[in-house]
Amino acid sequence: MSQFQELVQARRSANKFNPNIQISEQELNEMFNLVKFAPSAFNLQHTHYVVVTDKDIKDQIYEAAYKQYKVFSSSATIIVLGDLEAYKNIGPINEGLLNLGVMDQREFDETVSSVHRMYEEGGDSFKRDEAIRNASLSAMQFMLIAKDKGWDTCPMIGFDSEQVRQAVTIPDRFVPVMMITIGKEDSGKRRPRGYRKPVAEFVTYNSF
Repeated sequence: MSQFQELVQARRSANKFNPNIQISEQELNEMFNLVKFAPSAFNLQHTHYVVVTDKDIKDQIYEAAYKQYKVFSSSATIIVLGDLEAYKNIGPINEGLLNLGVMDQREFDETVSSVHRMYEEGGDSFKRDEAIRNASLSAMQFMLIAKDKGWDTCPMIGFDSEQVRQAVTIPDRFVPVMMITIGKEDSGKRRPRGYRKPVAEFVTYNSF
């Protein structure tokens, strides 16, 4: 079995962490330096992370997450946001390629125009779908990277989005997609892994 296969199988959603274990900004930034290579539509990089380690703010997040112990005991709670207006950055993101001559002016202008048109014609629901879709890809990559570096994580959807928005002053253009708690798992009472469908139950070829 390859190291990557072992990593994928070892990653678990940790419901309880050993409390009072600190995680440094340096360690987190090393992870985020790899997270940035996650795929995103048109390389728009829709995802923004808010890392909460401050006790007072974390207490507010704990309340917003209905007092789930995993938030209380985590080394950090990370709020994953998707940018509803990421498409507006298509020009600045591609300026480097234009300046290097990888793109010519015509290709650059067509790319900017077509991406703006796609998102604006798609409307609010498409922008929201794209924000959530792309942030979720990034979040999964973060969790695998964290596991590779010896940290355990748990993705969470059980929280009051508006309370979280107020606690960390999230601008309106961002949608809270999920939270990820990170720390060192207290595996003393870990449950057995839940049922996983065999491949034939969730994969078909060429039609449903």
